[in-house]
Amino acid sequence: MEGAEVMEVDRSGLVSEDGKNAKTVLCQRCGSKVLCPGMALFAEKELFLPAMMKKRSTPGSLGEGSVSGEQLKDHWLVDDMYAFENVGFTKDVGNVKYLICADCEVGPIGWHCLDDKKSFYVALERVKHE
Repeated sequence: MEGAEVMEVDRSGLVSEDGKNAKTVLCQRCGSKVLCPGMALFAEKELFLPAMMKKRSTPGSLGEGSVSGEQLKDHWLVDDMYAFENVGFTKDVGNVKYLICADCEVGPIGWHCLDDKKSFYVALERVKHE
């Protein structure tokens, strides 16, 4: 997306000395635990995520037509889908699956490219930390 403003998060206190998440990662909406401390590495990668919404009857609808959203740069990188405490995935949207909260189905909170089986990105701006 040309001209899209890249959103950045104040990450002080969130990233440990070894570059991992120092706090529990939770859903902003329902507070469900997404990741335990130390399960993800901080990564800077510009990714476009559609605007946050509750999942509709067809999860693939996140990618249809013109989609509003934002370019995000700060992410937690998880290399194993089983490291998540609680996360759901949309249906394929091209070669991408979006990550959503498995409890309240709000999202997308992150992004996974089907070409890379070991890269799951959770946007710091789309979750809360405690």
